[in-house]
Amino acid sequence: MIRTPLRPLARILQAREKGENPDAIERENIRLRHEEMRDRARKRAEGRLLVIGVMFVFAFGLIGVRMGILANSEPAEPRASVAGADILAQRADIVDRKGRILATNFETFSLYAQPHQMIDPERAAHELAEIFPDLDGERLIRDFTGERRFLWIKRRLSPEQKQAVHDIGEPGLLFGPREMRLYPNGNLAAHVLGGTSFGREGVHAAEVIGVAGIEQFFDERLRDPARGHEPLRLSLDLSVQAAVERVLAGGMNILNAKGAAAVLMKVDSGEVLAIASLPDFDPNNRPRPPTEGNPSDSPLFNRAVQGVYELGSTMKIFPAAQAIELGLVNMDTIVDTSAPMRVSGFSVGEFNRADFGKISVKDVIVKSSNRGTARLGLQLGAERQKAFLEDLGMLEDTGLEIAESRGGRPLWPRRWTELSTVTISYGHGISISPLHLAAGYAAIANGGTRVKPTLLKQPANQLGPRVMSPATAKAAQEMLRAVVTDGTASLAHVEGYPLAGKTGTADKPNPEGGGYLKERVIATFASFFPADDPQYVLVVTFDEPVETSGSEPRRTAGWTAVPVAAEITRRVAPLLGLRPEFEQPQLNGITLTAN
Repeated sequence: MIRTPLRPLARILQAREKGENPDAIERENIRLRHEEMRDRARKRAEGRLLVIGVMFVFAFGLIGVRMGILANSEPAEPRASVAGADILAQRADIVDRKGRILATNFETFSLYAQPHQMIDPERAAHELAEIFPDLDGERLIRDFTGERRFLWIKRRLSPEQKQAVHDIGEPGLLFGPREMRLYPNGNLAAHVLGGTSFGREGVHAAEVIGVAGIEQFFDERLRDPARGHEPLRLSLDLSVQAAVERVLAGGMNILNAKGAAAVLMKVDSGEVLAIASLPDFDPNNRPRPPTEGNPSDSPLFNRAVQGVYELGSTMKIFPAAQAIELGLVNMDTIVDTSAPMRVSGFSVGEFNRADFGKISVKDVIVKSSNRGTARLGLQLGAERQKAFLEDLGMLEDTGLEIAESRGGRPLWPRRWTELSTVTISYGHGISISPLHLAAGYAAIANGGTRVKPTLLKQPANQLGPRVMSPATAKAAQEMLRAVVTDGTASLAHVEGYPLAGKTGTADKPNPEGGGYLKERVIATFASFFPADDPQYVLVVTFDEPVETSGSEPRRTAGWTAVPVAAEITRRVAPLLGLRPEFEQPQLNGITLTAN
């Protein structure tokens, strides 16, 4: 391109001869050059806009054509070019420790409609409303006679429902195959299993995903195609779980309790053989989570794991065991439990205003003395008490393999004062779950070693760090056995299966005005059996129980949780393979000899 000089010499000389200003020539040339550049830029921009416009028209046209094709095609699940992108409907079974089915897959069908293929949509809507009472017939008519070309009607059908829909004879009603999750035992172990729902869906398949419980915790494992043939084996024993739930439900009804929970666990491995929370639900028809009110009132709430409560006097064995472990006391050491006792301006009282005077550490546990354990707590001090509870795992979630365990974090004072030390020593001021308590008692029962609760069957014992010496654990076991033989848990006598344990009756905190509610308690009995060779821990908890067989209502754990725990032990001990122990009768005048 040839550019015109801004100050051409010939024109400059002519302008000077005529007396004109040469700078005017330069300004005029600059103006002309800018106009030329502007025209070239405009043409270039217009060309680019034209190309972009053509591209947009082509792209939107292609999308419109594709949408039209999809709208007039048979509805089907999206499929990518690789097989791995298909919807994976298969899900591994869940079985108990003996291989019995807890959750499996079941072939069923879904129901969908293509209204444009219907012959008589109004008749079809009315007949569907008769088959499925939960459907709105008028809404179905609007959907069938409107502009919709596809809609889901039912995600799952029973064989009887499928046949009834088939008998309508409407070509616009179509069935799609489904793999659905089936829980053949209904409500049994509902809170452990949790439940499933559908994820990605197509008319020929649907993705089954876990939404709660162990189904959600092990979702990837259960959906792994490489392990689909390998069932997930739990530590639960189906027969034991059924017995625990049945007895617990009966006790809850008799005691008019708001809720109940129970945990049965092996002391050497942490395997949970049974865990129950009432009220419960059927995972085959899992209810929706509540949107208002107290979440703990929902049957979905797992009281054994999510529920954290002040469990009262069941905690008293821990400061006693720690004091023995540190050499501060032994079982026979005398503790002054006389009134009055004040700590940080607050009075420490006893149940029914009792005054036990000077008693041994063993009697502090047997008689369940608040002042006695308060004295022991003061000897321990805040730091040592907190460290011991940390070692027992009572200041963190249990880590149980269900999704809800993360919500069961204990509540304890961030500022652990002298008063906190006293109240925590007798089970107030700290809130833990029944499962935490079961793990703590397992450490006492197995000789002083911490165990981690688990829902998976273990090939061997899973012992953790030592939290107390075998001698201390033996002393704690002896004190807890005395609670049954001579103390507040006398109703825990089971012929042939001696129990050891501790009762706990804690007033419920008032969520609105602070303080505690009157005549509303959490009653708990934490125990292990057989007492002379502990193998299993059992914790039973009731929310607001009332025993009314006597002249006055009774709410304490000795009258509520203890008899139910005894009946559970009586039912499950033979199922666990434990042989009853009976003392040989004294035969006067007869000498037993062996050949």
